[in-house]
Amino acid sequence: MPSTEDEETSPLVDVSPPGERAPNTALRKLLGFKVYKKRWLVLSLICLLNCSNAMLWLTFAPVADLSAQTMKVSLNAINWLSVVYVVVAIPLSFGATWMLDIVGLRATILLGSWLNMGGAVIRILWCVPAQNSFAGRISYPLVFFGQTLAAVAQPLIIFTPTKMAALWFPDHQRATANMMASMANPLGILIANIASPKLARTAKQLPILLLVYAIIACVSCFLVTVFMRRSAPPTPPSASAELSTSEPFRHGFKLLLRNRAYLLLLLCFGSGVAVFTCFSTLLDQILCVQGYTNDFAGLCGALFIAFGIVGAALLGLYVDKTKKFIEAIKVNMSLSAMVACAFTVVCLMQDQKVAVAIVCALFGFFGFSIYPAVMELTVECSYPVGEATSTGLVFISGQVQSLIYIILLQALTTPVAESPRSTCTLAPQSWKVPVMLLSTLCAVSSCIFLIFFHTPYRRLEAEKAAIYGTGQGNGTAASENK
Repeated sequence: MPSTEDEETSPLVDVSPPGERAPNTALRKLLGFKVYKKRWLVLSLICLLNCSNAMLWLTFAPVADLSAQTMKVSLNAINWLSVVYVVVAIPLSFGATWMLDIVGLRATILLGSWLNMGGAVIRILWCVPAQNSFAGRISYPLVFFGQTLAAVAQPLIIFTPTKMAALWFPDHQRATANMMASMANPLGILIANIASPKLARTAKQLPILLLVYAIIACVSCFLVTVFMRRSAPPTPPSASAELSTSEPFRHGFKLLLRNRAYLLLLLCFGSGVAVFTCFSTLLDQILCVQGYTNDFAGLCGALFIAFGIVGAALLGLYVDKTKKFIEAIKVNMSLSAMVACAFTVVCLMQDQKVAVAIVCALFGFFGFSIYPAVMELTVECSYPVGEATSTGLVFISGQVQSLIYIILLQALTTPVAESPRSTCTLAPQSWKVPVMLLSTLCAVSSCIFLIFFHTPYRRLEAEKAAIYGTGQGNGTAASENK
């Protein structure tokens, strides 16, 4: 079939070992796989929406003192504007995975974009009666309600990358597309950490900050509503997109519970997500005891995210070309565990800014960067279970373990008797034991994954079976689930 201006012929990647017969070209022509230029527009829309939602999440954290003063609440109340994302995501993630796999990509992303915009707009309503004496009593509830709406939108948005990559991109571009969409979320966090202090230097400028973020959310919602016209292209880009009917949600959930490789990934990578969440959340409190300023802690957090994005880009390109998901992830997890141990040493030393900054950058480069590759591996080891269901449960595991880790680490801190170099705003706490425990948890989960995780690439084998006319892919997947 001749390709139009918006179509490209999906290149056939030879996945057969040397010596095997050539692909069944007749079947290849019959299936007529195509990729469409519009896939890049779909990817861009999801990247923008992920970035916008992350910016709403971390709006107030970099200007917590100013926000508390303006809204006349405590710092703990301001912290809840970020924590509500985690609390809401855990129960609603199950509904988001069901909706994405059963209702479809377009309906899910539309609902997420409108909730995201609604939350952003509601947050600026408290600015309207700013001169009214009643404003101080209604501002925080309105902002919290807006944050809650944006938090409801998060699982609807953050689960879309693997589904979008599977439906719109050929097998040699899936990991790259997933990487770009997934890393838009930490990019939004990075932008919020930089932009919030710049846009809101005084209490009077806080409404400007909220207005800018609301405009971004409205623009992203408008673009998604106008240009996101369908969940999948007219013709599938790969054999898995053509043949995969995604198991019914309840049956797929049961298959995952019987999948040993998936359960191991659920545990180990969920622990990894928890380690990185604790690192990002507690970094300032860990470093201030040794005399490091908030600005330096913010720089280390920015290096962590920026180098993580760079590492994810390189890793995504590598696994797209080689399909060596397991090998690449095992190497990166091992290196990230070593860097975590190095952080345990340098974070307890004074006047070591260069060493601390380098370790934070390496931690992001080796550890944070594996997120998109793991999402692809999750789909590979759980196929034909729906992409949103398999990756969504991994996300939920990470959120639950994050709450447990943060509570545990904070409980293990002890007051510091004397700390003349401390820059902490509150009484300094010793983080020696919690940081050692954090690096131990990272090392243990990495070792378990390194030693025990083995699985076939089921989606790739199903595609190979379709192209080469063998029954290898489905048979391996079925036997593994037993």
